[in-house]
Amino acid sequence: MGVFTGTVTPSLCHYVQTFRVQQDRLFAQDTEMEFTEQFFISLGAAVVLYYGIKLLFFSRILFPKVCFPISETFFTSMGEWAVVTGASEGIGRAYAFALAERGMNIVIMSRTKSTLDQVAKEISNSTGQKVRVIIADFTDENIFSEIEEQLKDLCVGILVNNVGILPSFIPYRFLESEDLDQTITKVINCNVKTMVKMCRMILPQMDKRRKGVIVNISSGIASVPFPLYTLYAASKIFVERFSQGLQAEYENRGILIQAVAPFGVCTRMAGYQPPNRVTFLPEDFVKNSLQYLRAGNKTHGSICHIVLGWILQCIPLKVLHSDSLLQGMQNYVKKTTQPAASGTSFKEP
Repeated sequence: MGVFTGTVTPSLCHYVQTFRVQQDRLFAQDTEMEFTEQFFISLGAAVVLYYGIKLLFFSRILFPKVCFPISETFFTSMGEWAVVTGASEGIGRAYAFALAERGMNIVIMSRTKSTLDQVAKEISNSTGQKVRVIIADFTDENIFSEIEEQLKDLCVGILVNNVGILPSFIPYRFLESEDLDQTITKVINCNVKTMVKMCRMILPQMDKRRKGVIVNISSGIASVPFPLYTLYAASKIFVERFSQGLQAEYENRGILIQAVAPFGVCTRMAGYQPPNRVTFLPEDFVKNSLQYLRAGNKTHGSICHIVLGWILQCIPLKVLHSDSLLQGMQNYVKKTTQPAASGTSFKEP
């Protein structure tokens, strides 16, 4: 067999080098295209998964009785007594009645004895449950030792921190509030400090028994920074974050802690807006919200309020905070507020 001993011509060497360079370029392009393709496939899969989870969550919200079942004995299994602050009217009163109807004895707390006595009588007559009354002005920060003394011998299974103060239903800029320094103190004492103090008071016995329920009432407008209700909305977002953090700490100890953030409920604090598809009577709202008690550490309490919360969070803050929208909201509230609710301060009587 002969052996090739000649030399390779320069043109052949050039051809081979050019071919190799082209191959390298094609390989690099294929690799880049493959990476780009994989990236967009992964991105698309992540988006589909994200919205699939959202859809699954929404479908669960549609059927709370199926997805978050609560037995008939759930409430009484937590303890003998339920404590409800701000129970003289509105949402607090509705919670007191609802829990009594589910077999619990009730402690109702607010600042006007005559109103509380009437509520206690109505609850006792309609349900047959025991009712205790504690008079407390929650804007006063020096009341908690007396409250603790009156509750110390009770097995409290459910605590509803409902009491709250809205400086004015008519929206105003922060510096336009009447008696601003006093308003700041009252809002913090009533909306923030009371909730924390009541949790501090009741949580130890729940922790010892490894069971209990704490419901802290927030507000739907706390879903975003809400101008003209700035102080109130900020106090209510504290309620949510405190509740969510506390639930993370005590969930594995058998304690359920939930922030409930309603939008429209027909109460004095909400300016007595008439009930409609999105504004509930207090009794209807509480009935709905109790169905979502096991739905997570925060709920808006009803399907339509959950949808409202999603819509509100989708609105760009630049739009929500525009001067024209804020002025329009202020004019609308002034126009629609009933005369009985035209005062400057709203809190539980």
